[in-house]
Amino acid sequence: MMEQIQLSSLPNQTFQSTISVDGNNITLQFFVRYNSIAGYWTMRITDPLTNTILIDSLPLVTGDGLAQNLLAQYSYLKIGSAYLINIDNVDPDPTSENLGVNFVLLWGDTA
Repeated sequence: MMEQIQLSSLPNQTFQSTISVDGNNITLQFFVRYNSIAGYWTMRITDPLTNTILIDSLPLVTGDGLAQNLLAQYSYLKIGSAYLINIDNVDPDPTSENLGVNFVLLWGDTA
């Protein structure tokens, strides 16, 4: 089962979310920012209990054709799978203005 993580186009947003992953509820802290020079969004994922950064500067990009699992190389962390889905096919990747509107982040079990 996939859950939608609520995103917006606000720069430098920090929020916490509890997500069902592999039959367990885990709480993660997210920091999402837009790199205006490079023209893309990145995300930091932190364990809020220990304040340990699990992943830093993860690019929020879509895949070729079908969505790609943004967390594929981090499966050892057991924090699930994440897919950035282009729901309106307006741009190949989110711009500074359409993250959370034309692009949604879906999270689910570890692939």
